[in-house]
Amino acid sequence: MKIGVLAVQGAVREHILCLHRLGVEAVPVLRPADLAGLQGIILPGGESTAQWRLLSRAGLAEPLAEAIKGGLPVFGTCAGLILLAKRITNWPERYFGVLDVAVERNATGRQVDSFEATVAVDGLGEVPAVFIRAPAIREMGPGVEVLGRYAGEPVLVRQGAILGATFHPELTEDLRLHEFFLNLCRKG
Repeated sequence: MKIGVLAVQGAVREHILCLHRLGVEAVPVLRPADLAGLQGIILPGGESTAQWRLLSRAGLAEPLAEAIKGGLPVFGTCAGLILLAKRITNWPERYFGVLDVAVERNATGRQVDSFEATVAVDGLGEVPAVFIRAPAIREMGPGVEVLGRYAGEPVLVRQGAILGATFHPELTEDLRLHEFFLNLCRKG
C-alpha cells in the first residue's frame, strides 16, 4: 500500500513516521506526479492558508482536487480538515470544498491555548489527541457521520472516503486513527 502525505508545510514527517510504523509505504507529495499510484493521501496539520498557497504554486491544487473528487481516500487533520471543508465560517476563502462541513478556524484560541485530551471514537474507545489552534466543526451535512467527540462536540468526521479530524493524531504514539484510515483506503 502506498499512501501520500501532502508535504508542502505542516506535520509531514510525523504522519510519514506513523505510516512507516504501520508497515506502509509513505511518500511525500510535492508535485502532481507524486499522486501516481497512491491509494490514499493525508493532508496534515499546519497552516491552511500557507498550505493552499504552496500547493497552488506547485500546480498541485487542481490535480489533487480531481483525485479526491474521483474517490481517492483522504484524511485531513487540523489544517487538512480546513482544506477539505465546504465552508469556513470565519474566512472568506474556500479550498477543496469536498467535505460537507462548516468549520471555524483557530476555534480553540492561540498557540498557548493548545492542549492534549482523549477523544471518544466510535469503535476505538478513548484515543489521545493534541489540539493546536484547532478548528471547530460548526455545521455538518446529512451525509457526514460523527465518529469522535470531545466535550460533546464533533472532532472526527467521515463522509465516504473522506476522514477529517480537528486535532493531531500524528503527535501521539497511538496509531489507531491511521489504521482506521488505511482500512478506508483498502476499501476504496
